[in-house]
Amino acid sequence: MNIMVVGSGGREHTICWKLAQSSSVEKIFVVPGNGGTANESKCVNVNPKDCDYIKEGENPYVAIAKHENCRLAVIGPEDPLAAGIADEFWNASIPCVGPKKAAAQLEASKDLSKNFMKKYGVACAASETFVNKDAAIEYVKKQGAPIVIKADGLAAGKGVVVAATEEEAIKAICDLMDNGKVGDAGKKLVIEEYLEGVEISVLAAVSVTPEFALSGNAVIKSFQPARDHKRLLDGAKGPNTGGMGAVSPLDDVSLETMDQFNKDILTPTLNGLIKEKFDYRGFIFFGVMLTKNGPKLLEYNVRLGDPETQAVLPLMDFDFASMCIAITNGSLKDFNLKWKKGYQVAPVVVSGGYPEAYKKGCKITFNEALLKESTAKIFIAGAVSGRRGEDDLLTSGGRVLASSAFGETFKEAWEKAYKGISAVKFEDAFYRKDIGLPGAAESGKL
Repeated sequence: MNIMVVGSGGREHTICWKLAQSSSVEKIFVVPGNGGTANESKCVNVNPKDCDYIKEGENPYVAIAKHENCRLAVIGPEDPLAAGIADEFWNASIPCVGPKKAAAQLEASKDLSKNFMKKYGVACAASETFVNKDAAIEYVKKQGAPIVIKADGLAAGKGVVVAATEEEAIKAICDLMDNGKVGDAGKKLVIEEYLEGVEISVLAAVSVTPEFALSGNAVIKSFQPARDHKRLLDGAKGPNTGGMGAVSPLDDVSLETMDQFNKDILTPTLNGLIKEKFDYRGFIFFGVMLTKNGPKLLEYNVRLGDPETQAVLPLMDFDFASMCIAITNGSLKDFNLKWKKGYQVAPVVVSGGYPEAYKKGCKITFNEALLKESTAKIFIAGAVSGRRGEDDLLTSGGRVLASSAFGETFKEAWEKAYKGISAVKFEDAFYRKDIGLPGAAESGKL
C-alpha cells in the first residue's frame, strides 16, 4: 500500500524509516519531507507547490493522497492536527493516524487540557488560568516562586517558563501577554504549581472513538518510557531547546512506577477521551514528572515526541505500519507490542547559536566508513537537499540531525551513538556529550 506522511522533521524521518521496513508498504509520500526522507527507502518527497493537479480550495494533502492512491495518512506535527487535518482525511475516506480537531485541542489549549485533567482525575500539578495580566501577577505574588508560566496556545516549544523567582515569573507574564513573545498563544496563561522530581516521556498509541468505546475496543497502549534532554548544555544547564537528545528505556523507572502511571494518568485519560466522545486515533505524548508523591502529568502532546521518537521507534520489534492500521480500524486492543531487549541512545546535533539565531546552508559531510562501523542511524531534522543533487545535504534548521544507535547495554548504545556523531561534520556543529548519563536528566529542582 501507499502511505502519506505529513511533516518535515526528525520525527517524520524516523516514522518514514520505520514504515518502510514493512513488507506491506510500497511507497511513502512525504509532504513536504526533508533531506533525510529524500534518500530514505521507499520515500518520495512531495512539495504541494509542484502539484498542478491540486484544485483551488482543495486541501493539498488530501489531493496528493488521492492522486497517489494512499490508503493511510500519518500526521507528524501538532499544527495541522489542531487545524483539523485528520477530519479532512476521514471525510475523504482516507484513514488517518492523528486525532480529529476536537481531541487535538488537548495540546492546542493548555487551559482546555488542564480542565480535562481536573475533570477526569488525572494526577497533575495544581493550576489556574488567566486572561488578565494584573490578576496573573497578583496570583504569582500570592503563590510565590518557583512557579510555572504557560502560554495557552501552541507556541512551538517557546511558551513555557519555569520561573525561579517572582520577578522572573512577572517578566514572563509581561513578555507573553504584553510583548507578544508567542503571539496570540500568550493572550491566555496557565500558571501552575512547580513540581520537584525527574521528567520522563511516555509515548502511546491511541484508538478511541464512540463506536470503539461501545464495542469495548477503545484503548491506549503505552510504549517504553523515554527521556528527552531539553537544556542546551551538559548537566541540564543553559536555555531550553526543542530537545538535545533522548534515550530509551530508563533504568531509573520501575515497573511499580509505570503501574502507578497507568492507574493515575493513562487510565483516567482513556476514560476522559471516551466520555468526551472524542475521535482520537493516533499517538499521544505524556510529559510526566516523577515526584515523591508519584507520577504527575505535565502536559499532553497529541503526536509523537521529538527527539523521543528517534529513540523509541528503533526499539519496536513489530510491524509499525500494521500498528498504524490497527489504530485506525479498532483492532489495536489485540495488537501485541514487542520490544527489542536493549537500549537506544539518540543525541541531537544542532547549528551553532541555536536556540537563538543560527546560520543556515552549511554543507553536511559524512565519513561513511566510520558511520557504518558505528551502526548508528542518522535521522535528519533540519537539512535539505542541495542544488547538486539529493546526496548534497545543507543545514536548514536549528536541530539538524540525531545519531540513534542500539546496544544490548546502555554503554554500548551510548558509544555507538557518539561514534555516529563523530562521522558527521558541518560548520559550527554542536551537541551535548552527556545524553543519558547521570546528572543529564531534566529535573524539577532548582
